[in-house]
Amino acid sequence: MNRPAVRDAALLLFRLVLGLIFIAHGVDKMFMDGMDETVGQFSALGIPQPQIAGYAAAIGEMVGGAFLVIGLLTTFAAAALAVDMVGALYFVHWGNGLFAGDGGIEYPLVLCMSLLMIVIFGSGRASLDRALSNVDA
Repeated sequence: MNRPAVRDAALLLFRLVLGLIFIAHGVDKMFMDGMDETVGQFSALGIPQPQIAGYAAAIGEMVGGAFLVIGLLTTFAAAALAVDMVGALYFVHWGNGLFAGDGGIEYPLVLCMSLLMIVIFGSGRASLDRALSNVDA
């Protein structure tokens, strides 16, 4: 078994799935619910500067998710999205217990820890980060 190849394939699949999830959530905020609804929800949740936060979350999730998919600035994108998830945990999910069905911390916590894994292990060789670097291997 070629462990580096398996590791890189796993990181690629991990990035693709995680990136698509964030793109979908950003598109939902921006276009499906619409920004008026998103800003209203952020305001009702007590999120500071709900207009700025709403646009930052929607755009950040779409762009950050796309960067995860293509593997560009991957650790930065993952770290920024992790900050987004910490905000979601604090402002939206914290008081609702564990289970996602009850609006609890389960789902955003898994996303946050998944992003942390990308920050720690990087994007792998199947990424633009790797293609644009001068590292041979």
